[in-house]
Amino acid sequence: MSHPLSFLVRGLALGFAIAAPVGPIGVLCIRRTLAMGRAAGLATGLGAAAADACYGAVAAFGLTWVTPTLVGQQAWIRLIGGLFLLYLGIATFVARPAEQPAAVGAAGLAGAFGSTFVLTLTNPMTILSFVAAFAGLGLGGGATGPAAAGALVAGVCAGSAAWWLILSGVVDRIRNRFDAGRMRWVNRASGALITGFGVVALAGLWKGAR
Repeated sequence: MSHPLSFLVRGLALGFAIAAPVGPIGVLCIRRTLAMGRAAGLATGLGAAAADACYGAVAAFGLTWVTPTLVGQQAWIRLIGGLFLLYLGIATFVARPAEQPAAVGAAGLAGAFGSTFVLTLTNPMTILSFVAAFAGLGLGGGATGPAAAGALVAGVCAGSAAWWLILSGVVDRIRNRFDAGRMRWVNRASGALITGFGVVALAGLWKGAR
């Protein structure tokens, strides 16, 4: 049996790879880092990392009763997620940039974390991605043992968090170059992209119903 450390390393790589593609969470992380600072951007990403860990746990521990339920209810889950993306996109598009960055308190950080946690959980295909990835690597399904499965989940969470730490840190380095005028265009571009992701999610529902 492989040492749990090897499962931790594989989880790190998997979590990083799943988090890295730029989607609505990435856009939100970039925009919030520019508008509110690195802490808000990192909190945004950590919300997604926590949700990735939840879905990774389902795949790693072989909770087979959860996956059919999530997939069976994916229409409603995607509807909620799509509408949430539309709301966030429109709110971001019309947001007026502050002349001076405001301090972000605990409530603001909790909101940034919670919004992306919910958004990531409302994509039930994420669990299928983890199941497929774990199966391809010969992992998960409850066959690895509790220690190895726990190491996998910890690795997934840490790998995903590492990506958001890097992204928010890089964006924060160029934050001072964005004045109110540029931030207005950042808001519009980010809002349009997030709204687009929401439209695509809802359009997928319509196609699936035909």
